[in-house]
Amino acid sequence: MSEQDKTRATVDIFGQPYKIVGSESTSHIRLVASIVDDKMREISKKNPYLDINKLAVLTAVNIVHDYVKLKEDYEKIEKKLNQKEE
Repeated sequence: MSEQDKTRATVDIFGQPYKIVGSESTSHIRLVASIVDDKMREISKKNPYLDINKLAVLTAVNIVHDYVKLKEDYEKIEKKLNQKEE
């Protein structure tokens, strides 16, 4: 993918602007940024004294936890489907 084919979007995450460059659509980039922003705000509400670095790390940990759980669930479903096909 050439530099010209990349999508660029400026998003706001926890009150800070970020310029994101990627291969996905602008709407996808904005959706991902919105999810990160929402999760940061959720965690910040529960512990408003976290500094931004700790908040960012806890947000990453929470989002990766959600991802791992979804991946495990997907693999279980995929395994069941494969067993039914056999």
